[in-house]
Amino acid sequence: MNQLAGKVNEELLDYQALRLQELIGEMLQCCEDRKFYETEKFGLPYAELKCLLLFGGERYLTVKGIARKLDVVKSRVTKIVNGLIKKGLVKQIDDPGDARIKLISLTPAGQGKSREIAAFQRELHRQILLRLDADERKGILSYLELLRSAMEAVKEQLV
Repeated sequence: MNQLAGKVNEELLDYQALRLQELIGEMLQCCEDRKFYETEKFGLPYAELKCLLLFGGERYLTVKGIARKLDVVKSRVTKIVNGLIKKGLVKQIDDPGDARIKLISLTPAGQGKSREIAAFQRELHRQILLRLDADERKGILSYLELLRSAMEAVKEQLV
């Protein structure tokens, strides 16, 4: 009996693993579609868009700090920042404490664009939540946190 139950559980687990993979793939594709839409809507490559959003409550960021937050190399950040400078969305100044370090800050235009992007994303997520009733929202958010924790735990095993 235990062997049969184990087999049924393995079959169920295999099905669930495949379904999880499919659902995550579909959600990732939906996110990719949204990213493409955002790049078109805001007229920015997605890397530049993400960089603008990093400033949030920060007055200044460094290339090193941006690289760490975006998980890219510093040379990639330099290219992103240069693109934003050309568009008038960020500016660079020397760090008063160390002239070798450049501080990057949003221009007024960059602050406006950043607020516009953040508001768009917030409204998008709000619209998703409005398609669910209050109990479903609570459950979904709770289960997403649980899923994220499980994914992080498995990721740690890979490293």
